[in-house]
Amino acid sequence: MLPRAPSRLLVLTASLAVAAPPAQAQPSARDIVDRVDQLLRGRSSQGRVTMEIVTADWSRSLDMEIWSLGTEYALVRVLAPRKDAGTATLKAGNDLWNYLPRVDRTIKLPPSLMSAAWMGSHFTNDDLVKESRLIEDYDISIGFSGDRDGVAVWEFVLTPKPEAAVVWGRIEEQIRQADDMPVWARYYDERGALARSIAFSDFRRMGGRLVPARMTVEPADKPGESTVLQYQELAFDVGLEPSFFSLQRLQRGER
Repeated sequence: MLPRAPSRLLVLTASLAVAAPPAQAQPSARDIVDRVDQLLRGRSSQGRVTMEIVTADWSRSLDMEIWSLGTEYALVRVLAPRKDAGTATLKAGNDLWNYLPRVDRTIKLPPSLMSAAWMGSHFTNDDLVKESRLIEDYDISIGFSGDRDGVAVWEFVLTPKPEAAVVWGRIEEQIRQADDMPVWARYYDERGALARSIAFSDFRRMGGRLVPARMTVEPADKPGESTVLQYQELAFDVGLEPSFFSLQRLQRGER
């Protein structure tokens, strides 16, 4: 089933003082990672995306529409191909449901399935509906700050907080210093082995902000396999209300 997503641009305010303004404090590792974590979500969002899945035995493409409201609500609906159209995933508060139109059945998923693959992809339920913010579940430190291949970047190390119910033993992220764009993220299991990596690319302005419109996830234990998520349209602060994220909307596309 189906990474989290986030506001990334700093709001600059003009100083009214005649004297030169004091230097602004350097943002903390926690602040930077939180901005990246919320980059594709904002207060609310709506987007059209294409997902390309390649495995050792088959490949497929899905067209989807995605809505979100903060970290509490998200809805993902498959538009094509025809045989999968109407399949949907809904998160509302702490509850997660899947709707299977071919059998007209709604299934409530337990928390244990948040790490399960979504529609045969290499994304998980947690990836798509963004159950929580990274800063709530992980302690964050800077592992590297400087140039990589001529580009100034930060590299962060995220380790789970003792009470956090998460599946990853460690996450590492590289973020460009010039514009806060994520470059890659690497996810390690509890034994410290690399489980998967996500590469971010196709940086462009969508919905009034700079975002990575393309994400490619590759599992470490399945060379040659990948899932690519490509945003075709993306809008932020679209005026959604919690009532939008209902079981009726999940099942029938109705409010």
